[in-house]
Amino acid sequence: MRVDAHHHLWRLSARPQPWLDGEETSYIRRDFGVPDLQKAAGSAGIGQTVLVQVLPDLDETIEFLALAEENPLIAGVVGWADLTSSTVDSDLERLRAVPGGELLVGIRHLVQAEPDPRWLVRDDVLRGLRAVRDAGLAYDLLVLPHQLPAAIEAVRAVPGLTFVLDHLGKPPIATREVNPWAIHLKTLADEPNVAAKISGLVTEADLEHWTTEDLRPYVETALAAFGPDRLMLGSDWPVCLLAAGYETVWRTTESLLTRLTDAERAEISGGTAARIYRLDQP
Repeated sequence: MRVDAHHHLWRLSARPQPWLDGEETSYIRRDFGVPDLQKAAGSAGIGQTVLVQVLPDLDETIEFLALAEENPLIAGVVGWADLTSSTVDSDLERLRAVPGGELLVGIRHLVQAEPDPRWLVRDDVLRGLRAVRDAGLAYDLLVLPHQLPAAIEAVRAVPGLTFVLDHLGKPPIATREVNPWAIHLKTLADEPNVAAKISGLVTEADLEHWTTEDLRPYVETALAAFGPDRLMLGSDWPVCLLAAGYETVWRTTESLLTRLTDAERAEISGGTAARIYRLDQP
């Protein structure tokens, strides 16, 4: 089964999205709901998805869990909780108790927006990460390349917590740079409790003129570092629409995996996500 391990939804009338206010994001400045997801995912033969938080808002996560409970296509939710809060333990318990709470599979924070490059290794953040571990959840790392060294430290500081690197750590594809991103990625992959998502790459490339070959060095680096059993695919829809449609993203990514065996491709296109996020699969 194909699993889209990373996508979003939003309703602007319910929750404004300030990050969509710029001209460069005007194309996706509209509502994206479950019917839109079903149409897009169906075109690519996706059987299950993982819905990922957009805003640092507990109520958004509660809404997403309710949507997942009502819609079998959404097999898991990566939500948000304030890792720095003294109530993070009870906040996670609250999320688990709401309708659809059993579908909470992970937590994420928008670390890429934090001005402190070492935010992940603050004492209060590490305490929050241990709470995520103790709750039996995964933690999605949303970081920029310069934040990868702190991510490596955080991973080493919280053994037993499964980390999932979103978007391969956002490599600088548009400028065709590989290092130091690749060096940090390989070091992160040396830690056995880390997996990664091949996702969000087209929007790190030249939005209008990207090619499949632009993405290849970064996907090849991830394959060498993590192996198929620790990689998963995500569309990053609808953000990906700034550069390419849902089906194009999926088809392009899979074209970069043709040298792998059928079993290896099956891991990346569904098996890894199902195992890491503990998705119930029919």
